[in-house]
Amino acid sequence: MEKLAPQIYDKYIKGIMDITRAITSDLYQEDILKLIVMVTAKVTGVEICSLWLIDEGTDPLKIRLTATQAIDPDYLKDRSLSMNEGIVGFVATHKKPLIIPNVLKEPRFKEKDMAKRMHLVSMVSVPLQVKNEKVIGVLNCFTAKPHAFSETEVNLIQTVANQAAVAIVNTELMVKTRVIQEELETRKLVERAKEILMLRRGKTGEQAYRWIQKRSMTTRKSMRSVAEAILLSEELD
Repeated sequence: MEKLAPQIYDKYIKGIMDITRAITSDLYQEDILKLIVMVTAKVTGVEICSLWLIDEGTDPLKIRLTATQAIDPDYLKDRSLSMNEGIVGFVATHKKPLIIPNVLKEPRFKEKDMAKRMHLVSMVSVPLQVKNEKVIGVLNCFTAKPHAFSETEVNLIQTVANQAAVAIVNTELMVKTRVIQEELETRKLVERAKEILMLRRGKTGEQAYRWIQKRSMTTRKSMRSVAEAILLSEELD
């Protein structure tokens, strides 16, 4: 395996560390995705870096462009491909990197007109993998000049991609955990508010719940807000 210059290797390590720090940060997923493409573009020196994520909410599955540091309007537009389309579909399905010396000569590359306008030539595409080799997306790196991506470069980009995958999954888990915690807290507040209505107004549990629900709809406030107001009025009495 060929060796990279120490300063280039250090840049990759620093990039991996930056993404690793994002794993334990309070950044929202959108910010983490932007960080990933910016860090990857910076450490690799590529023209464009783009990140595609598999949308598991679609049937059949789609893979969508989620983040890029490119400023070209055509590249920023919302785009998606099926899992058997294009380079990203191939890489996500086969779970292995793919190097394209010239995207204009590659039949699987879908956006040759855009590549011409943006002067994109070579490309490496790597899967974002987590535990059990599950692929959650694909990371693409494009150069503006012909470039033969070395084995070491691909391995380092793959390492960055895998760290990115951990950061993304971690953020999704944090969001889900937060939502679950909020739902549990809301349920507790509503139950306490129901008890107050049952005691003070002689309502059944079902009637108390319906009252809170109707109040939420008429005031356009969440059931949590209505429950909190009931609890506050109880404390003030």
